Amino acid sequence: MKILCWNTDDSVWDHWNKIVDQEVTLIRALDGDSAKLQLESDAAFAYFFVFLEDKEFSKRVEDVVYLCGAFPNTKVIVFPNQPSQTAALRLLSSGVRGQCSPYIGKEQLALALSVVGSGEIWGGKSFILNLIAQSAPKQKTTTDQVLLSSLSEREVSVADYISHGLSNKQIAIEMDITERTVKSHLTSIFKKTNTKDRLSLALLVQGAFSAP
Repeated sequence: MKILCWNTDDSVWDHWNKIVDQEVTLIRALDGDSAKLQLESDAAFAYFFVFLEDKEFSKRVEDVVYLCGAFPNTKVIVFPNQPSQTAALRLLSSGVRGQCSPYIGKEQLALALSVVGSGEIWGGKSFILNLIAQSAPKQKTTTDQVLLSSLSEREVSVADYISHGLSNKQIAIEMDITERTVKSHLTSIFKKTNTKDRLSLALLVQGAFSAP
């Protein structure tokens, strides 16, 4: 498995090389242009890691947003030196699949890759809930309610659990169904509600059912 890494910090780069599994090959890019060329020339990258250093932080965030738009099928995970909820919301709503500490541990990284690889967003339940709370509309939205009215009773339950930050496994346990069934429901929900990911769906649910 190959992972492209936009990383300008030697210490963080050395750490990443120490914690990945032996079958993983990290390819380093030192700037956005180099990362873009790598993504254009090689479609075999399983993930794209981006270290967000403090210098030109805002510009780097917007560069990542651009790359997410240019390569929508790429699983992007960011590693901010100083986490920002505002930046995280901007990145996740643009297609970034997860956020980790630059010095994440080996087991945590493996778990993050597993979660992102399965189509979920990595960041932890509290992290996702904080993003939802900060960005959800304060009033009910008629359009959101109309979109959700097309869902079956089971799909509504799944959507509600998503809005509370539960993983597919947790939803399966709560509803006494298989994870495969949860994924099937999510595929249908995304299509019916015109949402592209779990965060977008969670915000939709919050907008439809928040207090007036």
